[in-house]
Amino acid sequence: MKKKNWLIVGILAVVTFLLGMLANSIMGRKAETEMISTSPTANFQQFESRNEMWGKYYPRQYDAWEQTADTTFRSKYMSSDNDDLLALRPEMVILWAGYAFSKEYTAPRGHMHTIEDVTNTLRTGSPTDSTHSPQPGTCWTCKSPDVPRLMEKVGLENYYSAPWDKWGSEIVNPLGCANCHDHKTMNLTITQPALVEAFNRQGKDISKATHQEMRTLVCAQCHVEYYFKGDKKYLTFPWDKGTTVDDIEKYYDESGWTDYVHSVSRTPILKAQHPDYEIWKMGIHGQRGVSCADCHMPYNTQGGVKVTDHHISSPLRNVSASCQTCHRQSEDELKKNVFERQEVIFGLRIKLEKELAKVHFKAKHLWDNGATEEQMKPILSLIRRAQWRWDFAHSSHGSVFHAPMESQRILSDGMIYAMEAENALDVLKEKLHITAPFVMPDISTKEKAQKEIGLDIPKEEKAKKEFLKNIVPKWIKEAKEKGLLVTQR
Repeated sequence: MKKKNWLIVGILAVVTFLLGMLANSIMGRKAETEMISTSPTANFQQFESRNEMWGKYYPRQYDAWEQTADTTFRSKYMSSDNDDLLALRPEMVILWAGYAFSKEYTAPRGHMHTIEDVTNTLRTGSPTDSTHSPQPGTCWTCKSPDVPRLMEKVGLENYYSAPWDKWGSEIVNPLGCANCHDHKTMNLTITQPALVEAFNRQGKDISKATHQEMRTLVCAQCHVEYYFKGDKKYLTFPWDKGTTVDDIEKYYDESGWTDYVHSVSRTPILKAQHPDYEIWKMGIHGQRGVSCADCHMPYNTQGGVKVTDHHISSPLRNVSASCQTCHRQSEDELKKNVFERQEVIFGLRIKLEKELAKVHFKAKHLWDNGATEEQMKPILSLIRRAQWRWDFAHSSHGSVFHAPMESQRILSDGMIYAMEAENALDVLKEKLHITAPFVMPDISTKEKAQKEIGLDIPKEEKAKKEFLKNIVPKWIKEAKEKGLLVTQR
């Protein structure tokens, strides 16, 4: 009899708990409904790029998005601030000799900083009234919701091919709402033609993507490998043969593409951009259908309302919301798992950087001592393949988390190619009877490395300072006159 009573008590407790959960759910849905019904109806124009205007109707999302300005988060190996990465790893100056990244390269910051960061960097040069930036307008593409509006206004080819500084007074709002959301329905949408074109060339209709797939594809508009094709600098995703490091390399090789010729070794180099989407596809999360937003924009509850966190950042900033919705381990244990993988792969990456820096200078040593183009061509091909793999893994800042096994494979293959190149250089040196000893230059600091490749950084910094002082204020004034900026929310 007692057992029966306890059973009844247990059943009642379960029923009470379930009724409580139901009531909580109903209250939450009621609160959400009330919030939506009392919110003013958004009436945006198609290309409303002013994020503050969206914030009037979607304050929760806007307030979270504003927090992407916060640069205080720091993980074990990465930060959300613009750390000087060339100072931390000066070998990268040598790897990018002949390319603008050797001038300045900092850790990425949040979306609120996109306009500021692309304007301030030495990589975009210092345009004046008489000299345009060396970079094309394409460089603005993933920096602002003003870009889709401008593409529509002037046409794709005119937008891409113009000098970067031509659009300074047109592209003024940092990456935000209109980059990912339809102005009428608020549904996720694709605003970058390059992604649609890449899918079309593969015979895929991106318009049929599910909502869960769109929670990744809106990110894939920018977090991808790309290049500026032809004289028009047309933004193109090189996925025609596939999206692995090997597939993309084959595409570039067959099309004869080279981003720049290395100023030390004369190697035709492929410069990776940020192939986050491609590497994510190779990892367990991507293969299991976990989207970018699931980890980088986890849901949270505000006053009974379920909201996507628009403070887009590392999942390690909020492990309980991002990781522990699926994984039951403690926060410390989950972070430890990530750091263990990072330690192994980051260590391999640094070794490859040092090896590549050495083979670039060894190649120069042979050029200086009479090696011919025919003799050097197969060696330069090995250096190109090695550096492409280093850059592909390095430039995808989340590669270790997204696909640790693939990242390790890419870097291991890169190390093999680099060591084969060094061996081939040593063999050729013996064949040519070169007796002059090879001496590795001192590149222990960023400044020494930049001097070694002939950069005059103080001069460029002075020019950039003048540009920021004299040109940028004019851009801002013109943008306000055009009604492109909101001075107050």
